[in-house]
Amino acid sequence: MSYFYIKALHIIFIVTWFSGMFYIVRLFIYQTEANEKPEPAKTILTDQFAIMIRRLWFGITWPSAVLTLLFGPWMWYLFNGWSHPDNWLAIKLCFVIGLYAYHLSLHKIYKNLAAGIYRYSSTQLRIWNEVATIFLIAIVMLAVVKQGMSLVWGLGGLVLVVILLMSAIKVYKLIRSKNEQ
Repeated sequence: MSYFYIKALHIIFIVTWFSGMFYIVRLFIYQTEANEKPEPAKTILTDQFAIMIRRLWFGITWPSAVLTLLFGPWMWYLFNGWSHPDNWLAIKLCFVIGLYAYHLSLHKIYKNLAAGIYRYSSTQLRIWNEVATIFLIAIVMLAVVKQGMSLVWGLGGLVLVVILLMSAIKVYKLIRSKNEQ
């Protein structure tokens, strides 16, 4: 019975963690674009975005990442996971490690923006925002479909998603630049 409560909490914190990662990059984009505006709008907007970013990052995203990391292994332990070695789980855990690396990269961007260092354009940040989507799709597919999915079809589908996401960003940039003219 406790397994299902731990699983529910794990899923809840995965959802809040991803929500935080999706929204934080949007805020990074808005702060980066606000930094290009003339004064006084620049200062007003960048200060407001800095507050929003800090609250989201430390109030929701980091706690959710930590709690996801706590409840995941706990759930695996309760399920007697060590007696069920599965290839899909090993692949999923590789993606999870990549997701935590992505999270840490967002923390580095957060620290740079907090210090007033703008290393990335809004377009680069839009592309970086889609990395979380790729991790989400891969991890959920591995958790739900498991052995029912071929490695070749899974990787092919993931490549197709990447192509579609990058195409959508390119189309958005073209539409946006056309509207600005």
